[in-house]
Amino acid sequence: MKDFHCTCGQRIYFDNTHCLACGRSLRFDPERHTMVALTPSESRGPTESEATLVDEAGRHFRECRNRTQYRACNWVLPASEKQPYCRSCRLNKVVPHLERPGNVRHWTKLESAKRHLLYTLIELGLPVRSPKETDGLGLEFAFLEDSRSNANVRESFVATGHARGLITLNLAEADDAYREKTRQQLGEIYRTILGHFRHESGHYYYELLVRGTHWRSAFEQVFGDPDLNYQQALKRHYTKGRTNDWQQHFISAYASSHPSEDWAETWAHYLHMRDTLETASAFGLRVNVPTSTRDIPLQALVDQWVELTVVLNALNRSMGLQDAYPFVLTETVVTKLRLVHQVIQAASQ
Repeated sequence: MKDFHCTCGQRIYFDNTHCLACGRSLRFDPERHTMVALTPSESRGPTESEATLVDEAGRHFRECRNRTQYRACNWVLPASEKQPYCRSCRLNKVVPHLERPGNVRHWTKLESAKRHLLYTLIELGLPVRSPKETDGLGLEFAFLEDSRSNANVRESFVATGHARGLITLNLAEADDAYREKTRQQLGEIYRTILGHFRHESGHYYYELLVRGTHWRSAFEQVFGDPDLNYQQALKRHYTKGRTNDWQQHFISAYASSHPSEDWAETWAHYLHMRDTLETASAFGLRVNVPTSTRDIPLQALVDQWVELTVVLNALNRSMGLQDAYPFVLTETVVTKLRLVHQVIQAASQ
């Protein structure tokens, strides 16, 4: 993540909506990939009822409808855009029942993490398009409840997952207590909303960039056969448990369940690396991360990542917290990260 500043010079952050120093409205412009400081404008949008905002350069913007109705978004659109939703919110296929108390708050947390994911995908030069914007495989999101958290819905169990471009997340994941309880029940050492999104996006980009392409052969050499029976593999993973030596070959225990999950877990960790290293560099730490992925050898990324995570973990321990990055990058895992890196490099050209 970049180190953003308001027009007045005040440091601001990706989720901010107002500058506390000068009072300007703050929004993210996905077209220019930066935060913008805005003031009300006298001009109107596509309809007379829609007010616009203007930045110091004279560019006019409109609010996303999810901002005006629910205060759940801080991205903007060009004032001339007829689409009512921003580039992030137009990817939503299903949102939760927003009339139920607490759902807007939980949904807003999911949207915040989703926008963070999209920021990184756009920064890496990856295609981010809805099904309506492409003839092929588009990206969509569904935020659902099940009867465990809402007795008024029919679904008895909603699992986080991916299917043909649709990423589904259980709204309950926005509840910190639920997420921590689930993490402990599954024996996970890391579970976050952003981590979910990064993992599931890995499944999407496998379908988009690897399956049916020349990358398939390299995938099978590094990760294994993605066409192994998925349900049988997961059943075996949850009944027999992890192998004793999984850390030598996989970034997480779950990655050992199936080649597709191994790819998705490795993809997620690559996004962890890229985003956190960019943040460290933007805030003046001694890391060197060029903007273009084509300019970065994978080993240089790994070396800087290992050095940075040692510091991150030490800082967390000093605060009495768990390690920020409780994982080990073995040579096998680095080989897998290298393939992810190469696929992203090719896609961003």
